[in-house]
Formats: sequence, structure tokens, C-alpha cells
Amino acid sequence: MRIGNKEFDFQNEAYIMGILNATPDSFSDGGQYNNIDAALIRTEKMIEEGASIIDVGGESTRPGYTKISDSEEIERVAPIIQAIKARFDVPVSVDTYKSRVASAAVDAGADLINDIWGFKYDEKIAEVTAKAGVACCLMHNKEEAVYNNYVEDVLTELSQCIEIALHHGVDKNKIILDPGVGFGKTYENNLEIIDKCDRIANMGYPVLLGTSRKSVIGLTLNNVAAERVVGTTATTVIGYERGCRIFRVHDVKENMEALKMAKAICEGYR
Repeated sequence: MRIGNKEFDFQNEAYIMGILNATPDSFSDGGQYNNIDAALIRTEKMIEEGASIIDVGGESTRPGYTKISDSEEIERVAPIIQAIKARFDVPVSVDTYKSRVASAAVDAGADLINDIWGFKYDEKIAEVTAKAGVACCLMHNKEEAVYNNYVEDVLTELSQCIEIALHHGVDKNKIILDPGVGFGKTYENNLEIIDKCDRIANMGYPVLLGTSRKSVIGLTLNNVAAERVVGTTATTVIGYERGCRIFRVHDVKENMEALKMAKAICEGYR
């Protein structure tokens, strides 16, 4: 898959997506990188540590988050995306579920639209994606953690996201799927979907796993967000073994090392 000017070999390789929150209120690092200079310094560090994609978000989607206007979100992300693209040769993703924000982000240079609602919140975002010819990540999400047959329901609902994308003209070869850990799921649901990521990988699309510092780790280990690095690396290893090929994380170096080790064990000696 081509994202920006880079080719990603999801059949044989795995990649780290570094999180850059241009927000004042994200659960783990809110307020740290919401100006251009700080964002560029952070981006440079993540690239040095092995990040292949930088994911820029302008609205926190933590539990109980406050929704902001399209204009405010654009003001947060567009200048940072533009600055990153001017300074670094790295694909940039925009973390948004709003078509106006996605359009402005693409105009600023974004190469991938990462939608936590999988094009179900605002279907016009699929049109933006198709028109721009950029890649997209469709995440599973729902308002309440109510399921008839949990894993099968997740697969069905992801299929619906894919149908929306294809209906609006998105290239099948530009689609990535995300199980949506921490969204519309109970603690037990989150553990199970990480374990069953192979079912999503079998749908025929690259899978992105986003567990970094999330509550499923905090509840398991009884720790706060800043102390969840080791727990996150464990999910990266399990995710890789289950077929995930992109890992969206705050702590690039540690997860890159875990990923390299997992890859060596699974494939390196063959």
C-alpha cells in the first residue's frame, strides 16, 4: 500500500505509527504538543526512534471527551500537518471523523484519514478520501457495548464500514482496519478483540492496533497512563502474532524494540 510517497509492505513488514496529540486534554499527553515547535521536536524524536507514520489528532476522544467545532479542530491540526510535511519526509495521518476537518487536513498534506467511527459518523469523509486518493483507517466503534455475538458483530460492523468506503469510491487497496480497542467495548471485550485480531486480519486488509496506554492496560495492571508502557508493548507483541501490522503508540522506541523482537521470533529464523 502506498501512503504518501512511501510504500508499505504489510505482507512482510510491520510498522509503528507515532501519536501526536495537538490537544489540551488528551488522556495521556494533552497539552504537550499543541504548538508547532513542540510538535516538530516530538515528530523528529519519533521518526528517529522508528515511527513510519505520524498520526496528528486535534480532538481528544478519551472517555467523556468534549466535542469541539470543525473550525477549532482544523486550526489545531492543519498548521501542524503542514509544518511536519515541510520539514520531514514522513507520511502523516489525521485522526478525525469529520469530513470538513479531513478535507482541510488533506489540503495541508495529510496522507491518511484515521476515522474512529469508520466513516459511519459522517459519510462525506469517505467522499473526501476517495477524491483525494489517500489511504484510510476504519475503526470499529459503537455507542454502547451491546452485542449479540461479540466477535462476529465486530466483523460485521467493520464490513459495513468497508461497504461505505467502497460505495463512495475509496480504493480497496487503500483501506486499513482497526478493532477499536477502548471504543464501545467492555474491559473483557477489549481483551478478547486483541486476542482475536487474527479474525480481522483474515478479512484481507491490513490491521492497525491502537492500545497505547489505554484503560484496558491500566485496569489489568492497576496503574496510571504514564506507567503503561510495558503493558502496551505486550499488546504489540500479541497483536503482531495475531496479524496486526501497524501499531499506533505514544512510546515509539519501546514498542519498536518489542515489535522487532516479536518479528525475529515469529519469522527471523526461517
